[in-house]
Amino acid sequence: MDFSNWISSLPLWTVFVLTMAICMVAVETGAALAGNVLRRRNEKEPESPLGSLVGSLLGLLAFILAFTFGMTSSRFDARGQLVLEEANAIGTTYLRASLLPENQGLEVRRLLRDYANVRLSTTMQNAQDALKSSATIHGQLWSQAKSLVQEEMDSELRSLFIASLNELIDLHQSRVTVGLQYRIPGTVWCSVYLLLALSMLAVGYQVGMSGIRRLRGTPVLAAAFSLVIMMTSDIDRPNEGLRRVSQQPIADVQQMMISDSP
Repeated sequence: MDFSNWISSLPLWTVFVLTMAICMVAVETGAALAGNVLRRRNEKEPESPLGSLVGSLLGLLAFILAFTFGMTSSRFDARGQLVLEEANAIGTTYLRASLLPENQGLEVRRLLRDYANVRLSTTMQNAQDALKSSATIHGQLWSQAKSLVQEEMDSELRSLFIASLNELIDLHQSRVTVGLQYRIPGTVWCSVYLLLALSMLAVGYQVGMSGIRRLRGTPVLAAAFSLVIMMTSDIDRPNEGLRRVSQQPIADVQQMMISDSP
């Protein structure tokens, strides 16, 4: 299983607890290694070089976490922008459908209401079924567009409707790509956790070399890093988690279509 999918399948509290456990085990391991060195050599590592090493590792970890969080946050914003654009495309297509011949116009508007319902009811659990339903509705909408060729109507109106329908279909693919495929790669997650373990190992080693068995502030440091990783994992999950992209623009368009339905 891809590590990215595995992380996404875990509840957020499990991600936090797992990350905390990795941090504390690494710290204890580092402290134990330092204790063994002290017993064997009966001498301490030079404080200045060791502190510089630990500081460099923690700085690198902070940079990687900031970069990963920023990348995920930008994709979250992109998903929100695509929802707004899709809502506008649905509404525009619906309004332009009123200019079509009656048979096609009524059917197109019915299909668009069904399409909005599918978009609003999509979750990670039923994503594949929702994609199939969306593809089916796209095919039905395009069949109605092709039937307009046989109708005697203004070519400019026909072109406007087909253009808005094309945009609607294109935005669907954009949402699928950004929401379901553009995720934090498994290699990045592995690198984050490996660097986290190494940094906490170095912290534990430094604490052990100082002659202190445990440092009270270590759990606070571990909790801070665990919280950032949990938040990053949360934002990387579309349609689930604590922070979700609002679907209110599509809900507003749906309400408009319901109130306008014959």
